[in-house]
Amino acid sequence: MNSGTETRNGNGSGSGAPAEREPKHEALRTALTALIDDGLAPHEALPSERDLMQRYSVSRMTVRRAVERLTQEGRVYRVQGAGTFVADPATISKSLHLTSFSEDIRSRRMVPDSRLLLLERTEADLDCARDLFLAPGSPVVHLERLRTADGEPMCLENAWLPETLVPGLVDQGELHSLYGWLERAGAAPETADQTIRATVVGPREAGLLEVPPQFPALLVERVTRDIRGRAVERAVSLYRADRYDYRLTISRERPR
Repeated sequence: MNSGTETRNGNGSGSGAPAEREPKHEALRTALTALIDDGLAPHEALPSERDLMQRYSVSRMTVRRAVERLTQEGRVYRVQGAGTFVADPATISKSLHLTSFSEDIRSRRMVPDSRLLLLERTEADLDCARDLFLAPGSPVVHLERLRTADGEPMCLENAWLPETLVPGLVDQGELHSLYGWLERAGAAPETADQTIRATVVGPREAGLLEVPPQFPALLVERVTRDIRGRAVERAVSLYRADRYDYRLTISRERPR
């Protein structure tokens, strides 16, 4: 029925695997990122869905997937009934996805760093034991880090982990990636329960975060679990409220 020669990649050579094409929504995300970087100001509106569909010859679903990715990365934000707008790079927006501080900062094309203030073995107090499902007094590793973006203090983070998960961490005396340690221990973070409250900073925290005492802040308490449902981290983080926010997408359930 045919000559027995298969044409691939449009070159008729018949050798090699077909070239993989970049998904349309990823190509559009790249194009929109370039559009933002080439001159759209913070809080300036992106073109409408219809305009993007016509300009790039893509479907509405492709536009929505690309914009959703940009929203997750903190590059844009949406206002119901008004449209999609360029996010202010001075504010680090945290989505509902479980990401590390470093991932959040890199997504905004800033350089993350941290200063280790404390790394010690200690015993789980009642709060720590409750959150990590340990007996009070069980050995845990406690660390405190000052997290920065482009050298500017953003967050003061305290974390507690069962020592059985991270043996040798305290003896090493330094920490490059907490999630990296957990992944190597077979306890990669998968889900987290998180509580966010408004607060103000005390004198010590103000000095570390380089803000005045009583400056507004976000207090975030998190219990992180691995894929097996084990509690692997208890974290209490204090974020500068002028440089960090949380963006949520919610929907209204219609009465039945």
